[in-house]
Amino acid sequence: MELPAQRRPRADGERSRRTILRAAADLATIDGLEGLSIGNLAAHSGMSKSGLYAHFGSKEELQLATIETAWEIFEAEVIEPTAGILDPLARLRALADRFLSYVERRVFPGGCFFASTTAELDTHPGPVRDKLASLFERWRTQLELLVREAQTAGSVGADDDPADIAFELHAYLLMGNLRFVLDNERAHLERARAAVERRLAP
Repeated sequence: MELPAQRRPRADGERSRRTILRAAADLATIDGLEGLSIGNLAAHSGMSKSGLYAHFGSKEELQLATIETAWEIFEAEVIEPTAGILDPLARLRALADRFLSYVERRVFPGGCFFASTTAELDTHPGPVRDKLASLFERWRTQLELLVREAQTAGSVGADDDPADIAFELHAYLLMGNLRFVLDNERAHLERARAAVERRLAP
């Protein structure tokens, strides 16, 4: 009978941590990872400052945990829904569509978490930048791998370097995100979708 009581504090603590990190990820797309502070995070999450201090030993620890949380959300929103698509060209198109949908639905209020925070920290060496860079590269590499597979299947032209095609696709998605966040106009996302479709045309 004592076992549930022993586990409950850990479960409550984990829920609190998830709440904090979700709030931190939202704020990071508006104020930046460097702009995260215990004060504004407390206000945003509805928790006390002392409660926040109990979860994170340093600002860097908070930043790294926030990035991990943002990646888990990105995987759930963009990558995992396409995992069952076997055709590489169809999956490329689906990934692009899911990315733009994730932006349009404002899963994060400031647009794509990784577009926002990577631009902020690209000239700031250290563990936080390295973590962002590794996840950014993981996404780009997935696009490149699917391009290679589509070329092998004959559904994408084989004349161009798959790394170049993946770079272009990524650029269209990032520009769609940037302009949508800036102007709040869906037309920019549709332009990105059209540009992806043209680039993937046989």
